[in-house]
Parts: sequence; structure tokens; C-alpha cells
Amino acid sequence: MADLQGTHTVDVRGDVVTKHYRPDRPGAAEREWRALTLLARYAPGLAPRPISFKGSVIMSRIEGQPLRALPEPAAHARQMAAAVAALHAAVPREVLAGVPLRNWHRQALAEQVREWCERWPGRDPLTDRAIREGCRWLELWRPDESGVRPVFGAGDGNLANFMWDGERVRMVDFEDSGRSDRAFELADLSQHVSMWVDGEIDVLRYFELSEAEHARLRDCSRLHALTWLFLLSGEGPRNPPGTFRRQVERVLAALDAQ
Repeated sequence: MADLQGTHTVDVRGDVVTKHYRPDRPGAAEREWRALTLLARYAPGLAPRPISFKGSVIMSRIEGQPLRALPEPAAHARQMAAAVAALHAAVPREVLAGVPLRNWHRQALAEQVREWCERWPGRDPLTDRAIREGCRWLELWRPDESGVRPVFGAGDGNLANFMWDGERVRMVDFEDSGRSDRAFELADLSQHVSMWVDGEIDVLRYFELSEAEHARLRDCSRLHALTWLFLLSGEGPRNPPGTFRRQVERVLAALDAQ
């Protein structure tokens, strides 16, 4: 899984952005280019306009500020939800069927978390309990596919990828994007550390889900919460003090959720 220190560099010249990807990110440029071309066709204006693809991806620059840089990003939760809903609805189902799965789809993520569980060295009683209970749940989890609603997913719930231009929220960074399902993507979004570390952003309340989707969202949220527990366990001072312990508590809460 990608680390938390950045997966690309960006050059900005006027209204043109060139995105260069790290060598250890195979397929990232192709996923980004595919997303931009699909969205330019089916949801113009939601994402940067693709210009050319020459190993690096060249695209238009989007005006505005990342939501994470704003003093009150939660004030734009409704507009953020609208952007996510537009993304999910953008690609027609017959086209979506031919799009490769997003990077770190459910099966791949679950396998990675199982591997981390096996290698966990132990830390403190509360953390060890969260991991022990989480890994036990994961081994017993049998996803109900009736909760799957196919969507085009961004594959990254980072708040920094949502841009506010004063009128609407638009989206950037699609290097992990691809075919997914709505509950899994909403769990990815809501569990991303950037969505709660500086104050909870409740974007889920703007989505209507079926009973089966609610059940899948609950379980996918557990998977993503466990993922972040492992990711944050060795992150160092990138986030405020106490972030890892808060994530331990979030995992335990997710496991108790009905």
C-alpha cells in the first residue's frame, strides 16, 4: 500500500499542471488519465481537463483551495457530498463495466490488513485489543454482495483532494481510481484521517442508502478503520499528538456499531 509521504510531484505553469508519479506507483498515471478522460466526457467541470499523457499526466489547473486548507471545511460538507455523488453517477454502467477495479479494492485491502495483523508485534493493551478484535472480525466477515452499487470511485478520501472555488466543490487526484461500489467508497471517505483529525466532517448524512448498503457501509468502515490503525501506527509527528490513540478508539467504536 502507498505510504503517507506523497506519491507524486506536481509542476504548475500558468493554467497547466503536470503530474509526475513515483516509480513505485505502477499504473497510477494510467488510472489518473483514464479518470480525467472519463470525467471530461461524462461530468465536465468536476475534475481537471485532460491535456496530454506522456508518462506524466498533463491537465488543466482547477481554481480554488483544498477544503483541508479552509478554516471550517465542515461548512462545505453538503457541496462535498454533491461532488462525490456526481462522481459516482458520472460513468454509465455499461462503460463502467469495462473499467478496471480501483487500486486497493475491497479484496486487496482485506488481504493487506490480514498480513499486517499477522505481523503485528504488540504495543499496549488497548491497541492490541483493537487489533485482535478487528482481525477476528475480518476473518469472519463474509460481505453481502446485495449491498453493492457499482460506481466510479476516486479511490482516495483525502480532504485535500476536494477543491472549493467559491461556488462548488471539485475534485483532483485520481491515481487510485477505478470501478468500485458506493458503500466502499463512502467508507473510504468517511474513515480517512483527514476527515476527522481536525474536527469531524459528517458527509455521510447527505447520502440515502438502502438497508443493504448501510450494512455494507458499516462493514467497509470497519475495514478502512483497521487500515488506518496500521497506517498511523508508525506515522510519527505528521498528525497532532494523540491521533493514533484516537484511531484505536475509532476502531473499537466501529466494531461495536450496529
